[in-house]
Amino acid sequence: MKNLFYSLLSILSVQLTVAQYSGQVASNLTTGGSSVGGVSAQINTLLGPTYERGEKLKNYFDEFQGSPYTSNEFRPTTMFYNDENLGSIYYRHNALNEEVEIKKSNLEEEPIKSLTRDKNISVLIDGHKMSFKTFVDAKGRTMNGYLISLLDGAQYDLYKRTHVKFTEGKPATSSFTKAVPSRFSQFTEYYFQKEGVNRMDEITPKNGKLIKLISDATAKEKLKSYLKENDLNIKEEADLIKAIEYLNTL
Repeated sequence: MKNLFYSLLSILSVQLTVAQYSGQVASNLTTGGSSVGGVSAQINTLLGPTYERGEKLKNYFDEFQGSPYTSNEFRPTTMFYNDENLGSIYYRHNALNEEVEIKKSNLEEEPIKSLTRDKNISVLIDGHKMSFKTFVDAKGRTMNGYLISLLDGAQYDLYKRTHVKFTEGKPATSSFTKAVPSRFSQFTEYYFQKEGVNRMDEITPKNGKLIKLISDATAKEKLKSYLKENDLNIKEEADLIKAIEYLNTL
């Protein structure tokens, strides 16, 4: 199994290049005048290949507020191909470019690779599987990115997405104004999918919006009553999970 793991790891992971981003995933960049593609390319050019990023990250992102990573440090995890356990690795999630960087060990000299965006591959995040998915956001845009499976239910599945947007800073225009630093801002979204429906939709964090997403009239009314009687607000993750768990009992 160990040899199989390392063989698959070599196949499933590739060295990152700037060209890898082109046309594959919708970008999470917002800018103050530059093109989205230009800012993305600029960041990746400055950082260079994945295996060179360790030292550059220590200095380059000091100039910015926030980080493109959910954690700048590599963390231990388990990798799966479908339900097959492929063993332990270390990962770091770049939520700006929807990329998972991986290493076989946490040694500094260990080369960093980028996990290929294969939807059959998943890694464990706090006991939940994270994998590459296609989904529809609140604006109706079809997107690709990494989602964490919070709930795998009989009728409804619930997913969580952490993503990062980059906003380019602005220099001070006079001695009376302050410069605005470039920043990475982190956001959380939730998505659900109904059994038998080949579509995953974002849940706007309002009780009424969730109710509208339910197509079955009886389930819709029961959910409305359940949320009110239990004083639940799906802006809170724990309450959202309870709501989806309840839907799975109907």
